[in-house]
Amino acid sequence: MKRRKTLLIITGAALLLASFVVQASIPVPDLLPIGQLKLDRDTAEDASQEEEQVSGNSVEESGTENDVETAQDVLNEDAIGSSAILISDKTAEDYELAYERAKNANWGYTNLGIADVSDNLNIRAIAAEDGRLVGKLPRNAACEVIDTDDTWAHIKSGSVEGYVSLEYLLTGVPAKYKAEELAVTVAKVTTDGLNVRAEANTDSEVITLVAQGEELEVAAVEGDWVKVLLDDDEVYVAAEYVEVSAELSTAVTMTELLYGQGVSDVRVDICQYAKEFIGNPYVWGGTSLTKGADCSGFVMKVFQKYGVKLPRTSRTQANCGTTIKVSEAKPGDLIFYAKGKTINHVAIYIGNGQVVHASSPKTGIKISNVSYRTPFKAVRVLYD
Repeated sequence: MKRRKTLLIITGAALLLASFVVQASIPVPDLLPIGQLKLDRDTAEDASQEEEQVSGNSVEESGTENDVETAQDVLNEDAIGSSAILISDKTAEDYELAYERAKNANWGYTNLGIADVSDNLNIRAIAAEDGRLVGKLPRNAACEVIDTDDTWAHIKSGSVEGYVSLEYLLTGVPAKYKAEELAVTVAKVTTDGLNVRAEANTDSEVITLVAQGEELEVAAVEGDWVKVLLDDDEVYVAAEYVEVSAELSTAVTMTELLYGQGVSDVRVDICQYAKEFIGNPYVWGGTSLTKGADCSGFVMKVFQKYGVKLPRTSRTQANCGTTIKVSEAKPGDLIFYAKGKTINHVAIYIGNGQVVHASSPKTGIKISNVSYRTPFKAVRVLYD
């Protein structure tokens, strides 16, 4: 009996060791695929158009081949000088290879820094606490670190150059790992206007029109189509008319924080307050300005602080106040966007042709151009 027990113990130990070896040999992916995001939002009937590339009322079908490189050309390069990974009208495999390379690009930074703060990191004109404020680096935004001393870092981010406290800046290997977590793959529109469709075919209904130069977050490349996130909806654009790149968010200039004449103090205060939460997370159904909110929850909570009570959803918020022309919007007015004819997104206009909004789970609360997608309507809920 003692011999049998010993044999069982040895056999059990051997099986346990074999199990450990097998498990240890299974590779674990470093990152989840970018497309694994839980998205759910309003749906609606949409008006359709005939072609993918639209310029005003005219329809154009041809792209400019000389303006793009093939994905294979990019893949053959030893190094990439910027974050842009271009795709052209080649094969589905070319598009997918370019997409994979985009996710692993160096984002165009030689000495990367990441803002390690809970809200915004002040950028000053000189390396001193009383230096003039020239911009703000939102939480998790990236910068090029030009030089450092014991206390300050000389940085450049977007169009802003100045000095930030070194204490609140990730650099070196920690910044690299953080960037891999934060990088967003985007598709930049290269034509005058690009139809966004519900499905990956030209017979599918048109959701909206996106202007040249606008960027949409990429979920996946599927053959000749790119699946993108339009705020929190998964939609499609033709791969022929976009450039795919992996990017990190950058600084906000002080010019972007200025307002025009005739804007009341309360409007300025609302916009400034809303921008305090840039970089905070998007959470569908959320209403927390710090822990996470969706588009309408963000708007509701910002205005609640100033005594303006708004309903919970973007559709019901659109029925409040007075409808105005988008061109007449003042800072503090609400801009609504729609999927077809049904409103499914809201943002706060902050002046200078820009809005602040809770955009998507990957990008969180951010500033965008008011025309990053076609505005559906504007509403005024402040009367001054």
